[in-house]
Amino acid sequence: MTFLDPAFVPAARGDAYPNKCGACREGLSHGLNFTMAFQPIVDLAADRVWGYESLVRGPEGQSAASILNRVDPQAVYAFDQACRVKAIELAAPLLPRDGRTKLSINFKPNAVYEPRACIRATLEAARRTGFDKAQLMFEFTEDEHMNDVAHVRRIIEVYKQFGFTTAIDDFGAGHAGLSLLADLRPDLIKLDAALIRSIESCRQRQIIVRNIVAMTKELGVQCLAEGLETYEEVAMVRDLGIELCQGYFFARPEIAKLPQARINFTESSRSTF
Repeated sequence: MTFLDPAFVPAARGDAYPNKCGACREGLSHGLNFTMAFQPIVDLAADRVWGYESLVRGPEGQSAASILNRVDPQAVYAFDQACRVKAIELAAPLLPRDGRTKLSINFKPNAVYEPRACIRATLEAARRTGFDKAQLMFEFTEDEHMNDVAHVRRIIEVYKQFGFTTAIDDFGAGHAGLSLLADLRPDLIKLDAALIRSIESCRQRQIIVRNIVAMTKELGVQCLAEGLETYEEVAMVRDLGIELCQGYFFARPEIAKLPQARINFTESSRSTF
């Protein structure tokens, strides 16, 4: 079973874009049985919610993997477009209109055949809902070897021109490593949860993260720790110089609503939700 009609997908990266935004909107009414959950990103230094990541879920709360596994490989473009539109439509009435609280949207570079063309549906959704595009962050991960770094660099450059924040997800895992940081120059990196797990008791992980923080600070790149589940993990990454954090310790994702986040990080906040 697939969630998207491959007819909505351009045959190649160079295809003309006309009607693709319309195809995306049409696709949303053709039984795309998915929704979005939101999980907060907390700024420890400012004691505030810095942003929310949008995460694909099934209509009954099914996992992202269960949805992604049912998307036809030929429909990656249409699914990417539909997810962006859905995230903005759901978040627009929920997020503060403060120009700074971010909505983070995931994307696959291979779903973007031409950056300026493929961003049109996103811009239209933001315009239609009154969502400030300066509050958008796009994060990407590459679970296979990236053969076209120049293409991804172009995507990031164009997104920055539009005022979007850009991020590398799962940094430190798989192919998301130092070479990508040097080649792509994102605004932010998200440290992979595997690197953070039980970091308070692993000297090797502490050394690695401490040096990543120092390196990114010198490069002018923000560093975010994700997958945080315990007080001890949060305390350690804070001591290592990380201010932006995300994980179950602060809040679990909730469908179509903004969960209440734990933002006052003190000794009394050891218990988890």
